[in-house]
Amino acid sequence: MDRQWWQSLYGLPPLIWIVLVGSFFGRGTYFMVWPFLAVMLHQKFALSPAEIGALLSVSAMCAAILGFYTGALSDRFGRKLLLLCGTFINVIAFAFLAFADSVMAFAVAITLSAVGRSVWEPPAMAMFGDLIPDTKARELAMQFRYFLINVGSALGPIIGVWIGLSGQQTTFGITAFSYLSLFVAFIVAFRVYGSEKPSSHGATSSGKFSDTLRVLAQDKVFLITILANVIALFIYAHMDSSLIQYLTINDAPKVVTLISSMILINASTIVCLQFPLLRLMRDVNVNQRIFIGMMLLAAGQIWFALNPIHWFSGWLGAIFLISVAEAILFPNMSVQVDRMAPANMRGSYFGATSLYAFGWSSAPLVGGLMIQFFGGPALYLVTFALCLLVMWMYWHTGNLMAQPVWPKRGGDSEGVTPNLPTSVSSVEKAGGRDSTASDNGSPEPNPA
Repeated sequence: MDRQWWQSLYGLPPLIWIVLVGSFFGRGTYFMVWPFLAVMLHQKFALSPAEIGALLSVSAMCAAILGFYTGALSDRFGRKLLLLCGTFINVIAFAFLAFADSVMAFAVAITLSAVGRSVWEPPAMAMFGDLIPDTKARELAMQFRYFLINVGSALGPIIGVWIGLSGQQTTFGITAFSYLSLFVAFIVAFRVYGSEKPSSHGATSSGKFSDTLRVLAQDKVFLITILANVIALFIYAHMDSSLIQYLTINDAPKVVTLISSMILINASTIVCLQFPLLRLMRDVNVNQRIFIGMMLLAAGQIWFALNPIHWFSGWLGAIFLISVAEAILFPNMSVQVDRMAPANMRGSYFGATSLYAFGWSSAPLVGGLMIQFFGGPALYLVTFALCLLVMWMYWHTGNLMAQPVWPKRGGDSEGVTPNLPTSVSSVEKAGGRDSTASDNGSPEPNPA
């Protein structure tokens, strides 16, 4: 990053820095042990791949529905309450995980952790738009958040192995302490700096949830984008629990070392390449960046399908390729939603992204069944075909971008109008060539 970028980061509001630092420590301690959860459940309770997949999937799907609703609630009642509730739920969830001694206890704790994330994530992301009025500075802050998350993901396993905590259940207690510290930091910051200072003062929605759903349903480009991203998350998630189950069941050599190495390569690749890739693709619009990322993800699925189970270096090579795809895809997905969202409905739009959980949470169940009955190569051939489907969907949204998203309606419900002129097109909202927002993510000289 150049000096101009650092100046913009230095000028970010304190509440945004709390979200950034909290994401770093929360994700770092989380990754000391969470990737080993499938191995832990298999070894401790002799659960089958399908049972482990069901346990991880059902809880996350329930939380996804709640996250959709809490995003709309944050538009109506503000971000503060939702942020504090979500953070405290995470404290309880990970403290419970540290001492769970039965399958039922694990199920309750895993569900709580999914609920905490779904309550915390939409208002946290919407707050970027509330407190950072400059579009380019906001995009940079979102990119930097993803960068810090992956720094934490890279350091978590290394520190865990170094102090002998990697793969141990009690390590969840450290994660609980991280979220407790974040909870205290939010309380102090809200008292010192005020509860909220939105960039669009007075634009908070006061409409009913049903009205919010109706407005979202009329944005065709957004709906197709959400569906495509759900499928993309489903594909990517098979690099996590499904691949770990596949390697464990088929007795891959040094499986714990392999898993730790894959996590390290994944996070390190993103840490090293995210901003160089952002600079390299600064003249490419957001949709095209995501399309390129999907092409790399598709190549990674073919590599997974063809890689021999005992080829240690081959698995690491495939992880590297998919990590490059991730570095392009996921930060730009958040930027894409931010550009689509009207100022008074940011929480609702980011709440809709909680539906992504249907993608990544169904992956352990579907992956477990596919591995158990058809084998790993069959699973990854299916995910390759799904990559092609997602690329077609993004091509289709390009055809819709010239159409107006918000036609005049006589019956708009009070409090949920998106506050956009009728001439605004999807290109302008999604950050296409005609958008007033820059595609490169580098801020103007005047920082936020």
